[in-house]
Amino acid sequence: MDWSRIGSAIRRWAGKNAATYLRPPVHGDHSRARGRCVGEENWVDNRTVYIGHREPPHGTDAYILQKYPDNRIVSSKYTFWNFVPKNLFEQFRRIANFYFLIIFLVQLIIDTPTSPVTSGLPLFFVITVTAIKQGYEDWLRHKADNAVNKCPVHIIQDGKLVQKQSYKVQVGDIVMTKENETFACDMVFLSSSANGTCFVTTASLDGESSTKTYHAVQETKSLQTEEELDTLNATIECEQPQPDLYNFVGRINIYHESEGPIARPLGSENVLLRGATLKNTKIVYGVAIYTGMETKMALNYQSKSQKRSAVEKSMNAFLVVYLCILVSKALITTVLKYVWQSDSMRDDPWFNMKTQTERRKNKFLSSFTDFLAFMVLFNYIIPVSMYVTVEMQKFFGSYFITWDEEMFDDDLYEGPTVNTSDLNEELGQVEYVFTDKTGTLTENNMEFIECCIDGHVHLSKSISNGQSFYSHIAIDFIDAPVAVVDRGREDLFFRALCLCHTVQVKREDQTDYPKQHQENRRSSVYISSSPDEIALVEGVKRYGYSFLQLRDNYMELENTEAEVERYELLEILNFDSVRRRMSVIVRSESGEIIMFCKGADSSIFPRVKEGKLDLVQQRVEHNAVEGLRTLCVGYKVLTCEKYEEIHTLLQNAKLSLHDRDRKLAEAYDVVEMDLDLLGATAVEDRLQDKTAETVEALQQAGMKVWVLTGDKMETAAATCYACKLFRRTTQLFELTTKRIEEQNLHDVLFDLSRTILRQSDNLRRDSYSGFSQHDLHDYGLIIDGATLSLVMKPGENGNSSSYKDLFLEICRQCSGVLCCRMAPLQKAQIVKLIKVSKEHPITLAIGDGANDVSMILEAHVGIGILGKEGRQAARNSDYCIPKFKHLKKLLLVHGHYYYIRIAELVQYFFYKNVCFIFPQFLYQFFCGFSQQTLYDTAYLTLYNISFTSLPILLYSLMEQHVSVDALKRDPTLYRDIAKNSLLRWKLFLYWTFLGVFDAVAFFFGAYFLFDHSAMTSNGKVFGNWTFGTLVFTVLVFTVTLKLALDTHHWTWMNHLVIWGSLVFYIIFSLLWGGVIWPFLNYQTMYYVFMQMLSTGPAWLGITLLLTVSLLPDVVKKVISRQLWPTAADRVQEHLRKSENQMSEFTPLAPAPSSIYTNNMHRSQEQRKSLSTPNSGNVTHTYWTEDEYFNNLTVLDYSGNHCSSNAHCKFVGSGLETAV
Repeated sequence: MDWSRIGSAIRRWAGKNAATYLRPPVHGDHSRARGRCVGEENWVDNRTVYIGHREPPHGTDAYILQKYPDNRIVSSKYTFWNFVPKNLFEQFRRIANFYFLIIFLVQLIIDTPTSPVTSGLPLFFVITVTAIKQGYEDWLRHKADNAVNKCPVHIIQDGKLVQKQSYKVQVGDIVMTKENETFACDMVFLSSSANGTCFVTTASLDGESSTKTYHAVQETKSLQTEEELDTLNATIECEQPQPDLYNFVGRINIYHESEGPIARPLGSENVLLRGATLKNTKIVYGVAIYTGMETKMALNYQSKSQKRSAVEKSMNAFLVVYLCILVSKALITTVLKYVWQSDSMRDDPWFNMKTQTERRKNKFLSSFTDFLAFMVLFNYIIPVSMYVTVEMQKFFGSYFITWDEEMFDDDLYEGPTVNTSDLNEELGQVEYVFTDKTGTLTENNMEFIECCIDGHVHLSKSISNGQSFYSHIAIDFIDAPVAVVDRGREDLFFRALCLCHTVQVKREDQTDYPKQHQENRRSSVYISSSPDEIALVEGVKRYGYSFLQLRDNYMELENTEAEVERYELLEILNFDSVRRRMSVIVRSESGEIIMFCKGADSSIFPRVKEGKLDLVQQRVEHNAVEGLRTLCVGYKVLTCEKYEEIHTLLQNAKLSLHDRDRKLAEAYDVVEMDLDLLGATAVEDRLQDKTAETVEALQQAGMKVWVLTGDKMETAAATCYACKLFRRTTQLFELTTKRIEEQNLHDVLFDLSRTILRQSDNLRRDSYSGFSQHDLHDYGLIIDGATLSLVMKPGENGNSSSYKDLFLEICRQCSGVLCCRMAPLQKAQIVKLIKVSKEHPITLAIGDGANDVSMILEAHVGIGILGKEGRQAARNSDYCIPKFKHLKKLLLVHGHYYYIRIAELVQYFFYKNVCFIFPQFLYQFFCGFSQQTLYDTAYLTLYNISFTSLPILLYSLMEQHVSVDALKRDPTLYRDIAKNSLLRWKLFLYWTFLGVFDAVAFFFGAYFLFDHSAMTSNGKVFGNWTFGTLVFTVLVFTVTLKLALDTHHWTWMNHLVIWGSLVFYIIFSLLWGGVIWPFLNYQTMYYVFMQMLSTGPAWLGITLLLTVSLLPDVVKKVISRQLWPTAADRVQEHLRKSENQMSEFTPLAPAPSSIYTNNMHRSQEQRKSLSTPNSGNVTHTYWTEDEYFNNLTVLDYSGNHCSSNAHCKFVGSGLETAV
């Protein structure tokens, strides 16, 4: 036995597994740093995968079975065993919950003035409700995970096909995948039914819905059956799992009995990733290399963390302040109690039966006990019921989103869903919106619009008599001398579009694409990684040229005469983002060799030698302004000798193992010169409905919109123009790989900073959005993933480089930022970069695919779209909407309402609890600090639960300070509530001091008003319980009427709960004090309430104290509206004036739309048919976008004003209503 070989294998295995599971990341090893996502761990060593779990032949490395995780995907947060402790730990992290737990324990341990039930029952209710809600949400995630993990997968065992559940797949299994199925794990492609090639869509991974082609290595692609694959004896050496979707390094070692092992390199084109979908290929075989949470898709997921809203953070901060106030009150009253008792005449009364020794011992313990007792007495200043109400408000309020009919999509037949209700108010605080492009902003549906040949425009569609039809006519839209269209150059242009591409053709019966009903004899569909190429090839069909197929290296097309032309494909010069062009060299049937080249105008025009450059350039600029994607087309005829030189040059570059990319780029640069310009094309990437309107509204609301996409820069930039993220006046700056190659990163960033930042001090910036008020769209930035990696790369000392701060400062001054070629993890990192910046803005991420899950989880608010790329984003999001256009109402209306409602709820709860407990504090100065309660126990328990809970709960669900239409029409109203403006310390202190003022008014008003004159009908004065009941009655009425004054949107439900709460308090007090309850040992409140109301001074005191308490807030509101009105105040005032100006001629029929104008210029026949002998006057009503309505004007048909007593009729909407 070869012990040395086994020992070396064991050491290698131990090193691999120790590196994988035990060793920390190795810093300083930059050998494989290129191509990584930022923030990725330094993956160490490799792994060896044994295909089919077969041992390698004797004489090779020893077979050591390695342990890898199973294929289970876990997106849930809790398990059955850790739910209770983990959920309780998270809930008691809240300051209020932990505080009430301590108070509850104190009430259990020592003798306190109140019962433990008053604290324990509300706390138990809050914990239980929250746990049930979060447990239900996590159960839904478990359910979704089980559906994925238990889906059937076919693997090969002992030469047979065996079906297993997905989670049972192991590394090394040979997996079979059928057409339209999703790959169950990351696997190396071995063979397929399509001769070693397969077509895959990776939309759920990188957002690109176009079809990509993958290849198997030459030695395995011939293995077509299960028996043949089972005989394969090979191993795969590859890197450890990493999240980079676009790079893979590995090799396959194939062992034969007769000869030595054969090694073949493996790259990203040989790896099929989990989450991708097989298309147009019947069967694919692959070997699993990464499973479960080690797959690239899972590594690009961010771990779920508890998201907390800005409102909740403000609540916690306010609670800390009130805790300090509580401790101060307890400390002051404890000290004053012992100061009071320092006089022997005020010591414990004789009936306590304490000896002098008992009174003197344990002074510290007794003082500490008194301190705790005062804490319990004053603990009602901390509003425990606020958390109950907040939970209920969030839970019930979330249904308003799901019930919104305007956000229901008829095509999908689905509406919005709320996956978590904890962040409702955060929708009203968004400052940055990070959006995906493909499937989110666009429908990913390219449409050929037009082509321009030598200055003559050929429209793909013409419109005549309201009908559209395909046009073959050239129309000259450019101011140029009229010239005869050269038919030969037209044909050459259309042939160039049919030949210069990498499109593949599939028969319709072999694909799952919708059938194309065509008149030609061949029925087929086009497949390509670029939707632009498909749009061009399909568009040129309208002019009579059709690309048929690529067979045996020959390209076939059908011309306008229905004749098939064959061209031999000699060379393909593939497209890349640096060159921004591609070329093909073909040989016609006549032997002529032609090179066709197409690309961006900036890369084609400098290489043009002949052609009508000026005319084509004018049309390209015109189309670019319209937001269309343009490509220019040129050609060059080559001689045989010239082609041989080109062929030799290209072959030498392709065979080079060192700097192959650079040598190919240099060769392409030499070949693609001296072109003859034929023309240009225009393609439209269709946006989703109302996308541009939504983006514009978000920007007007003060939000910055960033587009994060894995797509190419040219495609993404065109979409940004179409959706109005970039405009004509936007000066674009590129921070891309191409520019970094020309100039180092340091110089590029500082050049940008000098250009952009030097004007920032001179421009007055808007405080919310950061835009210049006079030049809103000034600068735009485009950055790609590779450059972003360099910007965020840590410095040599381990700290972040200074480039990151400079990059952030540049981005803040840009109206729009486009990040292209982004890996999913990079999307999350750019969101986190903004999220943790010094301003700590509220971020929102929206996407529709699995590649967007990381940024959705990273952002403060994650929005999933029910798109065509699966439901991963929807499942992991906080909110889910059918289309991007629904984001406008979600933020500007629902988010706005949620925030103002919960902000009022929080401030109101602190206010009413200050009003409630501060008289109790003042009362201690008049009862010898004896911890005597001012209010009855029933009042203490029911104040927050029954008497004042329902009005604020309904307010927080129904309040509308401005109408829905006003919020949608004027997005700038969103700025009024930005930056958590309604929960700032200034407003918090105002509400607190208002509560203190009202509490002082209640207490001392009642005290001085009835000091000597509070006599009942039998001559007795009021007692302490009557005094406390009077204060409590004024308290309940004041806080309830305060909420009524703040209510703008009154419904029957508001009237019911506000006035009903007051009636309930009166009825309860009458019953509580007017009936002898047998289950009570004693009734301190018997007949107290009736006795109080039986005296006139009590009624007078209640009326005066209510007036004094509410007057300051009313005065403050009036002064603020007059001197410092907000945008909402101005809208409310405008509505009020408009309503007052409405005349008695208001039409009974509603306006059919927001823009409604009665036709005042009717024909004479129409006027006669509408008029009657006694009613020749008409009321005309106008609605415009800028205001709800203008004043009604009464005109006769000649345009003269009618007299005031004229008999008028409304004839606006087809109805005639006499008034």
